[in-house]
Amino acid sequence: MNKYYYDFHIHSCLSPCADNDNTPNNIAGMATLCGLNVVGLTDHNTCRNCPGFFEAAKKQGIIPIAGMELTTSEDIHIIFLFEKLEDAMEFSEEVNTRRILFPNRVDVYGEQYVMDGNDEVVDTDPYLLSNATTISVDECPALAERFNGICYPAHVDRQANGIIATLGIFPDIQGFKCCEFHDAEKIDEYLNNHPIGDRHIIVSSDAHFLWDMRDENKYFIIDDEPYSSDLVRKRIFEKLR
Repeated sequence: MNKYYYDFHIHSCLSPCADNDNTPNNIAGMATLCGLNVVGLTDHNTCRNCPGFFEAAKKQGIIPIAGMELTTSEDIHIIFLFEKLEDAMEFSEEVNTRRILFPNRVDVYGEQYVMDGNDEVVDTDPYLLSNATTISVDECPALAERFNGICYPAHVDRQANGIIATLGIFPDIQGFKCCEFHDAEKIDEYLNNHPIGDRHIIVSSDAHFLWDMRDENKYFIIDDEPYSSDLVRKRIFEKLR
């Protein structure tokens, strides 16, 4: 049994609101400096930088998780995580068909870079990635299950795009087995006012800049024998489910 420090909510340079220095290798390197073991890459409405991040994470000994921060039709942010990269990429293609396409204003939001495992730019997304999709919050659990993933509301303690601030309550959606807090100090306050049942609480940074990434703090205790990164990832998903 070993501790695995995690951060499941980090943005790369593909997200329009993230810094261009958030390349796959820089994120993996900073994760190492922060003492993290497991890192989820969750760009807005896309997983296209996950393959490059998987390559970069392997070089740094980080266990990567492919994910996405989806913006629902209600403008609520939902985290999706996938045990297998292939499932994440298929999910990303599905979400791409449900995006509302507005040209990205590079002068306002900057470029949205797709990078490989060597931080080389291989493409850009010409349409703004952070705006709402046509996917409702009620659809999310079934959609995650369809692609063998899990999902849960992001940063429920925030006003902007948080499910509680948007809806006024934490809805009784059975498929949400977890919920994410950005600030661990707000957990007790929110639980007193907005019961979330027996859902597992995740605390993640929502890092848009390298300096937003946090030192080792939250962790899972994993039975990792015989060790492999795939086994650790599998055990984490078992706990999240």
